[in-house]
Amino acid sequence: MFDFRQLRYFVAVSEELSFTRAARRLHLSQPPLSQQIQALEQDLGVRLLERTKRSVSLTGPGRIFLDHARQILAKADEARTQVVAAAAGHSGQLRLAYTVSVSFHPALPRILLRYGQVAPNVRVELSELYTEPQFEALLDGRIDVGLVRDEPRRAIDARALRMTVLDREPLLLALPAGHPLSGRSSLRLDEVAQEPFVAQPREVAVTLYDRLHQLAQKAGFQPRIQRHVQQVNGMLAMVAAGLGLALVPATMRTVRLAGLAYVPVEDPDAYMLLAIASRASDTSPALAQFLAVVAETATVGSL
Repeated sequence: MFDFRQLRYFVAVSEELSFTRAARRLHLSQPPLSQQIQALEQDLGVRLLERTKRSVSLTGPGRIFLDHARQILAKADEARTQVVAAAAGHSGQLRLAYTVSVSFHPALPRILLRYGQVAPNVRVELSELYTEPQFEALLDGRIDVGLVRDEPRRAIDARALRMTVLDREPLLLALPAGHPLSGRSSLRLDEVAQEPFVAQPREVAVTLYDRLHQLAQKAGFQPRIQRHVQQVNGMLAMVAAGLGLALVPATMRTVRLAGLAYVPVEDPDAYMLLAIASRASDTSPALAQFLAVVAETATVGSL
């Protein structure tokens, strides 16, 4: 069966219509070139070139074979390019999940923008998932990387995952703009111990729900959750309507609703993690390139 070398030799002779010029173009002597063309013709059982002392020309079958030879060589070059790009993490697919609140954090667009510049041929599939479902999706291979708000709760999961903390984002209290404490520069949680709260259900947003209860317990009270709302933006709408207070990450202050105010909480534990999570065993070049972008972006202080 013919090989790629013979195809390249045949294309060169066909384009130059001269064994001498083709040999010069290929940087080899003429005898081995002639031998390889003869071997190709013998393998095919077809004369591809008409040779005289003064000229070389393509036969009818030679013209047909030239078109196919060019296509085969082009496909081989394309395959080589794509394989090399995939091995370098510049092509392929990356499945990325993030929590709803992360969509308001500057880390997400900045990382995606830089990754798109570094690996423009990688197809990034985005999905919204809360933190616990992200850990499950990572472990069973449904996603490749996630932007999460907490560390794994089970030791076995922590060993299976690799975590990189990007931010410890302060938590704020969202209050109705007319609330007596809405103009404060900061406040303690015990100052709102008697206030009703609006929160997402624990099964939806376990990290933020538990953090509210942990901080409230530390401040000496049990939060009275008056309403549960599925989405964080709906939760803020309830606060603006005067139906309660809410604990939210600091980047949520970018949501500007009429009748809504944000005040920082005075507690060193009043923060939420923002971290990159991926399988420790995943050696995908596309993921490695993504994690390198995350490290680069964090190093230059973009987060």
